Amino acid sequence: MTDTIERSDTEDGDRVLDHLVVRFAGDSGDGMQLTGDRFTSVSASFGNDLSTLPDFPAEIRAPAGTVNGVSAFQVNIADHEITTPGDEPNVLVAMNPAALKADLHRLEIGGTLIVNEDSFGDRDLDKAGYVDDAGEAVNPLLDDSLNGYRVLRVPMTSLTKQVCEPLGVKPRDAERSKNFFALGLVSWMYTRPIEPTEEWIDERFSKSAQVAAANKAAFHAGFNFGETTEAVGHRYEVRPARLPAGTYTSVTGNQALSWGLVAAGQLARLPVTLGSYPITPASDILHELSKQKHFGIRTLQAEDEIAAVGMALGAAFAGHLGVTTTSGPGVALKSETISLGVAIELPMLIVDIQRGGPSTGLPTKTEASDLNLALNGRHGESPLPIVAAYSPAHCFHAAIEAARIALKFRTPVILLSDGYLANGSEPWKLPDVDALPDISTPFATEANHVDADGNPEFWPYLRDPETLARPWAIPGTPGLEHRVGGLEKADGTGNIDYTPDNHQKMTELRAAKVAAVAADIAPTEVGGDVDADVLVLGWGSTWAAIDAAVQRRRRAGVKVAKAHVVHLNPLPPDLGDLLRRYRRVVLPELNSGQLAHHLRGTYLVDVTSVSKVAGLPFKSREIEAAIDAAVAEAADVPDRTVAPAGATTASTDEKGTDS
Repeated sequence: MTDTIERSDTEDGDRVLDHLVVRFAGDSGDGMQLTGDRFTSVSASFGNDLSTLPDFPAEIRAPAGTVNGVSAFQVNIADHEITTPGDEPNVLVAMNPAALKADLHRLEIGGTLIVNEDSFGDRDLDKAGYVDDAGEAVNPLLDDSLNGYRVLRVPMTSLTKQVCEPLGVKPRDAERSKNFFALGLVSWMYTRPIEPTEEWIDERFSKSAQVAAANKAAFHAGFNFGETTEAVGHRYEVRPARLPAGTYTSVTGNQALSWGLVAAGQLARLPVTLGSYPITPASDILHELSKQKHFGIRTLQAEDEIAAVGMALGAAFAGHLGVTTTSGPGVALKSETISLGVAIELPMLIVDIQRGGPSTGLPTKTEASDLNLALNGRHGESPLPIVAAYSPAHCFHAAIEAARIALKFRTPVILLSDGYLANGSEPWKLPDVDALPDISTPFATEANHVDADGNPEFWPYLRDPETLARPWAIPGTPGLEHRVGGLEKADGTGNIDYTPDNHQKMTELRAAKVAAVAADIAPTEVGGDVDADVLVLGWGSTWAAIDAAVQRRRRAGVKVAKAHVVHLNPLPPDLGDLLRRYRRVVLPELNSGQLAHHLRGTYLVDVTSVSKVAGLPFKSREIEAAIDAAVAEAADVPDRTVAPAGATTASTDEKGTDS
């Protein structure tokens, strides 16, 4: 069970909760994503902290009423800072039997189950798999299978049709508004303001007065049902969170990453060109950036992944910040052109919004299993920097950091996110624009070498002594004409040269340039207990569950520390010493232990891998169990304390009470 707390009763008799996890589930045509998004937006405007988990079906249109077609949206709202969408819902709204069958196991024991009882006919039950051995439909609302839950049976469909009938709406069209009935009911139960939703309906459905009227009527009917039906019982309230002062907006990871790319272009004083081919879950970045032409953003939807990355690399050659967005299958297709980018040493961003694999895999489910692909998925010796975002809001800053490295070191950079971050949302405090870094990079404008006869000439591979970056000359600059290509070239002149000694030299130079990025990485921040024997290390979207798990175990008196890695290649220069400081290092990953394997090979340090490849993010309790096991084992491990060269350690509970 989750640790929901009824703190007190208000003057109106409402009961106060410190947090609430609601999951809306129904057929993919029932509008559950829209319903969850509206509940989230209203809660954000009310001042709650929040975290969401949209859960889409893998098939574009699975058969209606089947378990494979269930779409769900989970949101955790709180009166304090949180990082996760919650391990288990306190409330499950099931719009049909398939949603109940798919998601009942997620609901906490004793939780509230709200079902649309109109959808529990024999045909609906049969499609969802509620049948006995004889093939007869079995209604879970009529047997003992839901004992242990608080069940509210609500005739949502019939009541929605009833309130829409005076508006002249046909019954089939009226049925589409039943999701707003559910939203209205949950809004009443948990004291959400109704005005923002009314205004949103008027704006969203402004092209059809009848549709807007039907949705508002259904919303009010659900709200009034809660108010007038004794079966619903008490109302509950989750009060606003005490967040740091500032202007906030609710943002998804893909939105934040898109805005980070816009900001990177402004900070670099460069036009941004995105070459992209639509692929789940990265397509929203193309959609968002296509709206930003006024910031000098150019977007091109290519015919395939190979063309898309070619556009990005060509844009980089022309002096733009070249970007391509994709998921794992697209990275594989782009690998040859990425290798070309490594060879000709141009700044380019490859954004990989990871999903479950291999092959087509799980397009709508989350996974972080492209790390090996990012590290090694190119032919030849072709290292490049890798940056990984860890939260929806952090995607903004991760995009700027990836662009900064690409521009400063003249190299392609892979930016990793995943489906959980891409579609999940959280409140984001708008940054102080003046505090963002200047990442502008000068172009070469004049000759940089003198030949034997004293004539000035341009050498395209004459390197900066600190970064080993080559000069960036825009094609057509008078006197700076030069060639680039995939054949091995001589350092300095750039002339074709694939002699053994030169290839050895160029291979080592390209690797040294990427290794030099480590000098630009800040010391690793360590939170938790200074004297802990166990460190929980993470990367990517595991940050949320790790943060919650570490806080919970520390509140229970368990000593544990945590650290998170954003730069995956090169790794932070202090990381090896930091890992050797602890008797046990626990590394949760949404893969089969890819970073753990890499760290063992790099530092010869034992790392306990905690692996999950279920298409779902970690629950904090899964990591808590790993912490407890590591703490129990740590007593038998010899002390290996080493001064953590530059690491900053704090004994703090950074986020307060998480859930």
